[in-house]
Amino acid sequence: MSDPTKNPFEQMLRQAHDMAKAFNPALESYSPVDAMRGFEALWPTMPKEVMEMMFGNTVNPGGLDAKTRLLLTLAGLTCQGAQADTALRQTVRHAIEAGAKKQEIVETIGQMSVFAGIPAMTRALELAQEAMGENEEDDQ
Repeated sequence: MSDPTKNPFEQMLRQAHDMAKAFNPALESYSPVDAMRGFEALWPTMPKEVMEMMFGNTVNPGGLDAKTRLLLTLAGLTCQGAQADTALRQTVRHAIEAGAKKQEIVETIGQMSVFAGIPAMTRALELAQEAMGENEEDDQ
């Protein structure tokens, strides 16, 4: 039976690890979490112009800009319990690239505590801090 204290994504990663070990005992040290982090490192942050073209005013003149859309995405990911680590960190990096200040990111996540609860907000802030720590040279 599955462990109810783990989120479904953690359960899926554990199953993937167990399956990899069953196929090849040499994969004992294989870590799906490390594999996901490796994939995340390969996925570059889109330039602001590309984000604006894909998600901003290019498609919807007079509508929301890319920064606002990314802050809304961040709010949604927080409300989902901040379980999608990679998506949340990438959204933070993209929001910074789109012009969001670190204070705006923290405020967006903090506002979601009312809807998602303190544990989800805390987890989202931890993940955001990881992503923002990667951009320490940016003083935003």
